Amino acid sequence: MSPDPMAELHEIRGSIDNIDAALVHLLAERFKNTKKVGRLKAESSMPPSDPEREAAQIARLRRLAEDADLDPAFAEKFLEFILAEVIQHHEALAADSE
Repeated sequence: MSPDPMAELHEIRGSIDNIDAALVHLLAERFKNTKKVGRLKAESSMPPSDPEREAAQIARLRRLAEDADLDPAFAEKFLEFILAEVIQHHEALAADSE
């Protein structure tokens, strides 16, 4: 046991806070790019959703999760949540371009 568990807890939580901040910045960057994709799709009359790509991305993320010792089902749920938001944005962009 650590001589000062509260200090250790504070240190671990600090690391978690840093990771959370990095995740927010990564998600912001991801959504900047998916917004570009959505605009391109809307301008080119492409469908907002690409089920083949989405399935491939889910499979890819599950493999990455397994390699990283993360629950693949959790990784899939996380990506599905993000994909649903992206598709919603793409649908809105498509509706705006009509």
